[in-house]
Amino acid sequence: MPIDDTDRRILRQLQADPEESVVILAARAGVTGATFARRVEKMREAGVIRAIHDQVNWQALGYAVEVSLRFTLDKTEPRAFDEFIAAAREVPEVISIGTFLGQVDVRLLIIARDMPDYQRLYRDHILTLPHISDIEALMHVAQVKERQEVPL
Repeated sequence: MPIDDTDRRILRQLQADPEESVVILAARAGVTGATFARRVEKMREAGVIRAIHDQVNWQALGYAVEVSLRFTLDKTEPRAFDEFIAAAREVPEVISIGTFLGQVDVRLLIIARDMPDYQRLYRDHILTLPHISDIEALMHVAQVKERQEVPL
């Protein structure tokens, strides 16, 4: 679906303040509420807009440790990726799973309440995942930039 300048203005407003009312967002985008709603629905149907959702602040829930774990898997096993990912999905503290081409095969983003909790999680759940050839752990220290918006 090709988008025009009006769609771009609408998307900018949705990205900037997704919780604002349709009437205010429409006014900021320079369109009527009906036009705004109609265009948003068309962009949803076309897959341009997938969802507008709340994001849980896991730090506010007591999770103070974030670790990015990068895995190289045993590629001699044909089902290594599928079995590893299926097992990783079962670990509740895994909040993101990504696969890659290159030296790193899979990245897991995990959260823990504190270092003892992370050590328990690592020992009891991460090290038991199947087909691991190598692991690299990167402890998250600070969020320098986080951007969900797409430049329009």
